[in-house]
Amino acid sequence: MTPKSPDTPAPRVALFAGSFDPFTVGHDSIVRPALPLFDRIIIAVGTNAAKAGATPADDRVSAIRAIYASVPGDRVRVIAYTGELTVDLARRLGARWLLRGVRSAKDFEYERDMADINRRIAGIETVLLYALPELSAVSSSVVRELKSYGHDITEFLPQI
Repeated sequence: MTPKSPDTPAPRVALFAGSFDPFTVGHDSIVRPALPLFDRIIIAVGTNAAKAGATPADDRVSAIRAIYASVPGDRVRVIAYTGELTVDLARRLGARWLLRGVRSAKDFEYERDMADINRRIAGIETVLLYALPELSAVSSSVVRELKSYGHDITEFLPQI
């Protein structure tokens, strides 16, 4: 890595965290429009020790990496994490923004409250991007349920 001069601005790094079980077209519709806004987006696949995911975290990380393999350089980085607050992870990784997607007014209310807390405890701002209207009903939990009943979920997953 090239040393920075004092006049070189810090890279604009955003953290997009979630369980991503699975990573859907809705998630992708947040990442792709955010690419011009940031120098790097770190997609952090969170695991909760109290909940067993439908797909192992390492498999989710690999699948998401494959989706963004054609994005140049290290503009999209995919990692797994557990056992720390998202804002603590963001600070540790040098991310100054949290990237979040909003599908509905209900999502907005929740995200606004979390953004206020995250700003207060860590000084980290949240950038909200709105889901495309046609994707507002797509969620990981709905996709998991459809899959559990044997439905084809291909249309809900980003194509590589």
